[in-house]
Amino acid sequence: MKKKLFLGITLIFLLTVLAGCTEINQPITDDSKGVWNEYVVYPLSLVITYLAEVFKSYGVAIIVVTILIRLLILPLMIKQMRNTKAMQMLQPEMQKLKEKYSSKDAQTQQQLQKETMALFQTYGVNPLAGCFPILIQMPILIGIFHAITRTSEIANNSFLWFDLGARDPLFILPIVAGITTFIQQKMMMAGNANQNPQMAMMLWVMPIMIVVFAINFPAALSLYWVVGNLFMIIQTYFIKGPDLKQANVEGVKK
Repeated sequence: MKKKLFLGITLIFLLTVLAGCTEINQPITDDSKGVWNEYVVYPLSLVITYLAEVFKSYGVAIIVVTILIRLLILPLMIKQMRNTKAMQMLQPEMQKLKEKYSSKDAQTQQQLQKETMALFQTYGVNPLAGCFPILIQMPILIGIFHAITRTSEIANNSFLWFDLGARDPLFILPIVAGITTFIQQKMMMAGNANQNPQMAMMLWVMPIMIVVFAINFPAALSLYWVVGNLFMIIQTYFIKGPDLKQANVEGVKK
């Protein structure tokens, strides 16, 4: 619970800060002032525009930027997956500690936390490691949104059947974004025998949220999300191959 509370508060704080220090209706240029504009939005706008000149397509440029961003944070994502797997392996030991210190008084709970942290340190597990990739991706996602909407060259261009700066008229991208989010989460949970109800619920809630958001945001942002999900699906397949095969075998037996 503390982990979820920490993550929720951090994300809310991050979104509040970013929303307060940006000029969403102002075009982004090299004259735009502020740390957010100068070091996040304008560089992203510059890179997308440059790649669009190289590939003769702003849509392809966004795809390339998405892949580059995913490659940059790949080491962190791999570390997160390994940390998650280690946490799953420690579940029996953590359950034993909870049974040993089942009393709810403050002293007993303090001892439980102390021994739990000692267990994490012994096996080199960081319980908050799962938060870091999300915290890094949030400003990038918001930065992509600002770069798209505040750069007229990007917003006024089209790719395939949709305008980059407008909503997908056929709702294809939002639906694909939801489906790929579900697949990616399902793969991430494979091999977790001690899956809690909250995680199982998020498996369905998260894709629905993504579809709702994608329907109301520029199609370019949905494109970024879909490509990022496809990258994650491929990445997860290679990293969690044995777990995925085991999950399939167990599914067939059931």
